Amino acid sequence: MAGVAAVPTREQLQHLAAELRLLLPRVRVGEAQETAEEFQWDAFWRRLNEAAVKVSGEATTLTAVFARLPAPSPAPSPQETQRICEQVHAAIKAIVAVYYSLPKDQGITLRKLVRSSVLDIMDGMAQLVEVLLTTPAQSPENNDLISCNSVWVACEQVPRIPTDNKAAALLMLTKSVDFVKDAHEEMEQAVEECDPYRGLLNDSEEDNSDNHSNEDDALGFPSNRDSYWSEEDQELIVPCLALVKASKACLKKIRLLVAENGKKDQVAQLDDIVDICDEISPSVDDLALSIYPPVCQLTVRLNSAKLVSVLKKALEITKASHVTSQPEDSWILLLINAIDHCMNRVKELTQSAAEL
Repeated sequence: MAGVAAVPTREQLQHLAAELRLLLPRVRVGEAQETAEEFQWDAFWRRLNEAAVKVSGEATTLTAVFARLPAPSPAPSPQETQRICEQVHAAIKAIVAVYYSLPKDQGITLRKLVRSSVLDIMDGMAQLVEVLLTTPAQSPENNDLISCNSVWVACEQVPRIPTDNKAAALLMLTKSVDFVKDAHEEMEQAVEECDPYRGLLNDSEEDNSDNHSNEDDALGFPSNRDSYWSEEDQELIVPCLALVKASKACLKKIRLLVAENGKKDQVAQLDDIVDICDEISPSVDDLALSIYPPVCQLTVRLNSAKLVSVLKKALEITKASHVTSQPEDSWILLLINAIDHCMNRVKELTQSAAEL
């Protein structure tokens, strides 16, 4: 131990930061610990909250020792540094161990949220150590450490994690609804203004001279043809917007069913619903991006088809699950008909591009 204690302070901090960074990818792919004991929710949440408080405290100690202000305080000794680094490392390993104790059969969605929270804490601690390394101890610049508060913020979020898989599913579905709602509003605003890039290009300057326009083309700026919708484009946007609106309606209905009919013990079905609904927002984003000029009709057609496929699969999985008490509910049929109508219209308007 004498040899370890003699390691310079800076090297010990560098080693701690490196260990934390190496631990991150392992936690991302780490499996739950198998145990024959019955899982105790109360004990798990108590241990997780206590572990988060411990990490927060160690972060405060670390900052207090290595960012002492004002200057008269002596620099920490290698022995003191070793003790603090060991405590930080132990606190991080403890909260990781609590996460590993959460079995998969308690819900993959919930487990992902807990893992994300633990990873945020680990990353925040690594950032803090790295800031302490790059900012000399007892330097006026250490005032900037106040802004490096991600580890404390992450620790404070732990008590706000949903406490069961149904609550976790509702949180994720709400996020998906919000993402799609934002995408739909942005698309509608751009269409209403007939300005896809909303003022990013200065029309008056572009119209000043042909030479200026040529210079823009040479520099890679979009020309008028590339930055505005043609009449054909605007016609194609209508069913695309309707598809995004249908996506929002689909997600809102599924979220409502999970809230009203979802059962906490049906973790696998809730996970399946969340997994497929997680694919809707990225598919909406792909379609939204493809309608911005210059529009490639074939890309719009393919992205529309991908979104339709995901929506139908989401409806199918929801219909077959316990959250849908009447599988032949009219809302499912209405949504499918609306989705099919939009897709058929997209196909009609892009048929010539598909035949090339």
